[in-house]
Amino acid sequence: MIYKVFYQETKERSPRREKTRALYLEIEAANELEGRIQARKLVEENTPYNIEFIELLSDKHLEYEKESGTFELTEF
Repeated sequence: MIYKVFYQETKERSPRREKTRALYLEIEAANELEGRIQARKLVEENTPYNIEFIELLSDKHLEYEKESGTFELTEF
C-alpha cells in the first residue's frame, strides 16, 4: 500500500498550508489503520517533520500522482 504523508518541515512554527509538503511511503500492513500507524512511526523516527495527515492512495489516485511528476517513494 502507498501512503501520502502531508507534513511541515519543522515542529517549531505554526503550520501554514502554503508550506505543506508531501512524501510517499510504501507500507506492508494488514489494514489501512495499521499502515497509517507504521507510516507515522517511520516519519517521526527519521525526521523532525510535523505530520499533518496520512492518506492511503487508491489505485486511481496513485496513477494521478505518478503522472503529475512529483511522485517519488521515500525510503528510510
